[in-house]
Amino acid sequence: MTLAFVGGAENNDFLLQAAIFLGATAVAVPLFRKLKLGTILGFLGAGVLFGEYGLGLLSVEEGVFDVAELGVVLFLFVIGLELSLTRLWSLRKNIFGLGLAQMLVTGITISLFLWMTDILPGNAAAIAGFALACSSTAFALSLMQERNELKTPYGVKSFSILLFQDIAVIPLLAAIPFAVGMSGVNPGEMAGDVMSGDMAREFEWQPLAWALVAIGIVVLVARYVLNPVFRLVAASGSREAFTATALFVVAATALLVASAGLSMALGAFVAGVLLAESSYRHQIEADIEPFRELLLGLFFIGVGMQLDVPVIIAQWMIILAAAIGLIVTKTAIIYGLSRLFGSRHSDAMRSGLTLSQGGEFAFVVLSLGAGEGLFGAEIATVLSAIVTISMVFTPVLAILGARMASDRDEDVDMDGIEELTEMNETALIVGYGRMGQIVAQILNGAGVAVTAIDNDPAKIERARRFGAKVYFGDATNIHLLLTAGANSADMVFLMMRDQAIMDDTVRALKAHCPSVRIVARAYDRMHEIDLLDHNIDFVMRETFESSIIMAQKGLENLGFGENRVRAMIAEFRQRDKDRLIAQKAGGPEAGKEKMVQPFEAADLE
Repeated sequence: MTLAFVGGAENNDFLLQAAIFLGATAVAVPLFRKLKLGTILGFLGAGVLFGEYGLGLLSVEEGVFDVAELGVVLFLFVIGLELSLTRLWSLRKNIFGLGLAQMLVTGITISLFLWMTDILPGNAAAIAGFALACSSTAFALSLMQERNELKTPYGVKSFSILLFQDIAVIPLLAAIPFAVGMSGVNPGEMAGDVMSGDMAREFEWQPLAWALVAIGIVVLVARYVLNPVFRLVAASGSREAFTATALFVVAATALLVASAGLSMALGAFVAGVLLAESSYRHQIEADIEPFRELLLGLFFIGVGMQLDVPVIIAQWMIILAAAIGLIVTKTAIIYGLSRLFGSRHSDAMRSGLTLSQGGEFAFVVLSLGAGEGLFGAEIATVLSAIVTISMVFTPVLAILGARMASDRDEDVDMDGIEELTEMNETALIVGYGRMGQIVAQILNGAGVAVTAIDNDPAKIERARRFGAKVYFGDATNIHLLLTAGANSADMVFLMMRDQAIMDDTVRALKAHCPSVRIVARAYDRMHEIDLLDHNIDFVMRETFESSIIMAQKGLENLGFGENRVRAMIAEFRQRDKDRLIAQKAGGPEAGKEKMVQPFEAADLE
């Protein structure tokens, strides 16, 4: 039997396109990361280079963008996973106060400018203005993470603004079809229809009812069905099945909501929010992450392919001036609002400069708007170019903001300290067995915020019944560890028993989170030596301390004096330490004579 896709010219062309897409990603993204310009500009640059106006190796195919749109859907699903109700509530003032104010003031300001200068009609100006009001989550968060600034007052406020922008993208995407329907409508005529009730009589209520039913189905399934399903799949031990289930949930949700005439992204977002408190959220996010990044990258490559380079070259002065204008406008607005919400001067300026660029969602909104006929292709190209140029300036502006802050000596900004206190001491516990549970209980009692991970669904369910929050996950998956906060945790406790898994996890953490402090459980002496070779901060053999305490209590009950026992135990600890050093240098047999000699303290009275 001959497979249908072998040898077909059309299919070979598809494979060629796919190979170029993947090759462009492999080359452009590391290059742009090396230049500290971020992966998004790398994807855009690859699209421009290999697209119609570059080398001409890639062609704009509608089917490609249908697949690439799944990247946006997955992106919003992950945003939903990160927005638990508890997290939203702890930052409510900054998110729904400062974040809302920034979005409204910036969006209205830019929209009015676009409308009053006749660049765009009112409906299109509103969509474009609010799209340009969004900043780049990828750019801003990566810059703050590199400098360990997410826990600072300026970092908390900047993060809150970005969080609200992510939320605001949902209604913004949903508003595009409505804005298209408003094209050419006279505002006075529309107001008359509303007052007379004609619009209400003509309005089709059936699609709205179906949309509400679809959202209701998503809510019910996400809340009552998905957790048992993920628990069942996780119990099978098949990582592939778990990944397939996660992707199926996103695709099915998107299709259901799209069939009701709503944005696929909206359905994915709702499902994500409802799974945010699930014990399986970190593993779901880790499994989806590679697909999300690749498909979203494909989307941005496509956007780059559609940039009309001749138009940009012909209008480069206008584009550069507009990019600078966008940066100045957003910096001024964010600075003013941050000051109004209690930030000191340097923090407000840093927030303004860090968030002054256009965001990745501007590309999404402008591309979708152009596809719906809301924007002309040329104006969408120019606006996308303005966003791109503003992104290029971001690393320089962030450095400028940091220098401005270091040059000023001001009183500490007390606003937001409550949130920072909640975030200050964090620990990630990997392995929630007997040792992991005890460590978690002590840390929780000390007020440390603990995130725990285990790969046993039954153990997770038992922990839930006792009020503990444990997430399902594979400790060797670095995407999972990063999603669970390994790169931002103050300390990571590795409490699993399996030596191979422990070693793989240590190597992954040292490669991707070299500065994180690690406390590890060792199985025996040689395992402890292996872990110490990886420069672990603290290693403890799982039976060492309990054995010492049992021996100590035994000696005391045999009539040995307390001081004598304490001296012998101290001597034993030193011998054990010396032998570990000898074994590390000379192998397992080295130093064994130290452990059979009588204690010098044994002669003490």
